[in-house]
Amino acid sequence: MLLWFWLVTGEKKPGSMSEFWLISAPGDKENLQALERMNTVTSKSNLSYNTKFMIPDFKVGTLDSLVGLSDELGKLDAFAESLIRRMAQSVVEVMEDAKGMAQENLLANGGLKEKMKCLKIDLTSFVTHFEWDMAKYPAKQPLVSVVDTVAKQLAQIETDLKSRMVSYNTLKTNLENLERKSMGNLFTRTLSDIVSKEDFVLDSEYLITLLVIVPKQSYTQWQKTYESLSDMVVPRSTKLIAEDNEGGLFTVTLFRKVIDDFKTKAKENKFTVREYYYDEKEIKREREEMSRLLSDKKQQYGPLLRWLKVNFSEAFIAWIHIKALRVFVESVLRYGLPVNFQAVLLQPKKSSTKRLREVLNSVFRHLDQVAAASILDVGTRSRNSRVSTVRSASLPGRDCPGTVLGRLL
Repeated sequence: MLLWFWLVTGEKKPGSMSEFWLISAPGDKENLQALERMNTVTSKSNLSYNTKFMIPDFKVGTLDSLVGLSDELGKLDAFAESLIRRMAQSVVEVMEDAKGMAQENLLANGGLKEKMKCLKIDLTSFVTHFEWDMAKYPAKQPLVSVVDTVAKQLAQIETDLKSRMVSYNTLKTNLENLERKSMGNLFTRTLSDIVSKEDFVLDSEYLITLLVIVPKQSYTQWQKTYESLSDMVVPRSTKLIAEDNEGGLFTVTLFRKVIDDFKTKAKENKFTVREYYYDEKEIKREREEMSRLLSDKKQQYGPLLRWLKVNFSEAFIAWIHIKALRVFVESVLRYGLPVNFQAVLLQPKKSSTKRLREVLNSVFRHLDQVAAASILDVGTRSRNSRVSTVRSASLPGRDCPGTVLGRLL
């Protein structure tokens, strides 16, 4: 029987990928020789780079419990995919303008030998040098307990992710809403950051200052006619205080009792009175709110990005352990007891996958006469994402030599 999955990891170059197949064969003399033949053929023909994928001996328990674990691991595999995908997307969202650097923060650190735990390990290197983490997932525990440990770890990461991202996104949305008010043209944007107290006649019982939007081509007309648009307009009271591509914002001071008449005449001349009343307290409140949100976002950014980096790594490492568990469980169910199988990781060369499948089909045909149909019925892999995440595939059946464990998209 062959067990494999596809692993596609984004490298530093956009769109580049690394594909991995994980296969399992019985550990008897005949099949170990078959594995050697596979290694010889794939090496000479430059079809793939192969390494042993070491999986510890677990406490098997009963075959009934393994059947249950097989189903549970399939669901856990899919859950890990969703979680890693969301975490990777969260890194992109948090980094915003620097999202092109996101891949550099999606690593699997602390997963190799003790002396390398301080290094930044890319996802490909972690997979090709995979070692079971005995400290985190003790192999001496019952297999059910190991699976439960991984499941609880991923569930806790998801809970924390939801909480942290809800808090950050709420803050980000509030900030964007305030920033959006400062965008747009003079008809729609906030004027709090444009006007000043000196632009207005305030606290007058009789006088009021209005803001009028004048098209650029009508500046001269405005200057010539604004004083005569209505009675009781204060002479030489207009001033240009802001411009955009379409026009300018002018002040004009007049008596309160002619406001309606002035607005009507202004409209007839294609001048638009912008409804605005200067409120110093409201302006101060908006500015303080903007400063507070900017400060809060800056304070949350660093800790959140560090948490995402650390826990993306933890989730990815857990995912590879799930794959190892699935290989173990499916192999025992297929090959029986005592446990005796060998897992090998293959990294196909570009444009060699078809030939590699033919080699595997030929070398391991003796395991099952339907191997050819199974191997060829793999499906297509997605090339849309640079981020490593997991998608569980359906299991054709344990008596099928081409049981698909899953694939990374």
